[in-house]
Amino acid sequence: MSIQIELILLVVSVLFFLSILAGKASSRFGVPALLLFLGVGMLCGSDGLGIQFEDNHIAQNIGTIALCIILFSGGLDTKISEIRPIIAQGVVLATLGVFLTAIITGVIIWWVLGMTMASAGISLLTSLLLASTMASTDSASVFSILRSKGLHLKNNLRPMLELESGSNDPMAYVLVISLISIIKLEIVPNYWIVGGTLILQLVIGAVLGFLLGKLAVRIINSLKIGNDSLYPILVFTFCIFIFSLTYFIKGNGFLAVYIGGLVIGNSKFVHKRSSLNFFDGLAWMFQLIMFLTLGLLVNPHELLPILVPGLIISFLMIFFSRPLTVFLCLLPFVKMSFKDKTYISWVGLRGAVPIIFAIFPLVENVPNARIIFNIVFLCTLVSLMVQGTSLPLIARWLNLAEKPRQIKKLRDFDVDFSNDIKSVATEIEITAKILNNGNQLMNLSLPDNTVVVMVKREEKYFVPTGKTTLKVKDKILIITDDHEALLETYKNLGLENF
Repeated sequence: MSIQIELILLVVSVLFFLSILAGKASSRFGVPALLLFLGVGMLCGSDGLGIQFEDNHIAQNIGTIALCIILFSGGLDTKISEIRPIIAQGVVLATLGVFLTAIITGVIIWWVLGMTMASAGISLLTSLLLASTMASTDSASVFSILRSKGLHLKNNLRPMLELESGSNDPMAYVLVISLISIIKLEIVPNYWIVGGTLILQLVIGAVLGFLLGKLAVRIINSLKIGNDSLYPILVFTFCIFIFSLTYFIKGNGFLAVYIGGLVIGNSKFVHKRSSLNFFDGLAWMFQLIMFLTLGLLVNPHELLPILVPGLIISFLMIFFSRPLTVFLCLLPFVKMSFKDKTYISWVGLRGAVPIIFAIFPLVENVPNARIIFNIVFLCTLVSLMVQGTSLPLIARWLNLAEKPRQIKKLRDFDVDFSNDIKSVATEIEITAKILNNGNQLMNLSLPDNTVVVMVKREEKYFVPTGKTTLKVKDKILIITDDHEALLETYKNLGLENF
């Protein structure tokens, strides 16, 4: 048994390492990391290196846990001040947008499969279920590409897309679960009851997420824990508590955990910085685990029979149902430009969440569940390849991208500052040009609101004074008020590339 466990750990470590290398390649070549993670899983699966993984229940559980953590982490990193101006648009897209996408895409799927796979006997309800699994968008891979390319979006598009993608999974989840129940019962449901249940679950999830988030902040700040490293674990405990408690009270746990993260992340609490960093790494790890699992679960040879209908459905979603849904939902917001709406339409990126939702019919033994899973998987791959790789290009074409002000990352000084501290820190390597006016620190032409707090010389660190003599290749840690002051500092020191 010990050899088997060690072999499993060896295989997992190799898969992790290959996926991390794939993630690095994604930043360099603009390919979504999710696509490469899935590729590693497929390469190592039954049709590749022969790793057998066919347990749908385990895959579903892994996906549920991963989605819970990813949504909570997304809430932690979302600033309410950024989403407040566009909260109405984001909520409409995350609710009505998901519903319309499911209806429009469901009819399209029913028509396409009726034309190409009539022998399969896919009903309209099954088509709507398939569409519901793909009704929500994925944010993780979208913004990893945009940020890796150094792009910032204008007109509050980034927070709007983050809000939509972070809060639209619950709506899709409710639709998927409801349609599975309807199909299994094989009776015509009372749609008013189904609709009321859906709304009730979302309301319970939103309320519990807010209240439990507030409670979590109060408890975290009131507890006096001797070991500081336990505070991120405490935040993680509240993450899984919010999700599981909401589930048992018949609310939507995914919405609750996102709103809970939003409330906690926008509050002041003890060791906030370390908790945010912990969840950032944790979310990436679970994305990696989730993507590998999904890649191992699929059998690539099963994608061949559904290749034609899958490609037709993919491109109709990209070029018809998503744009139609976005323009209908944003019709009341007349101040939004045509270019903004067009770009939002293009960022209808499908990711891991649709594949996770497509596992639910497999677990519940819904008729044609394997066809549903394979079509969703293929549509996700097409979306990542077509939309995911072209996001920066489309943003430039529509003139919606702007280059951010780049600040050199701290490499020689292992320090970090809370978001509540508005100062900006950077490090500069001393050159002969910088020392033209003298080699003492007080000879540097620094703005009044800029200070040098530490010097690194070879492998030694020390706090300088005005009379400290600086040498070429010294590295100095500078703190200033804001980006404007930092730019003035660079200019005064004669630095052009920073």
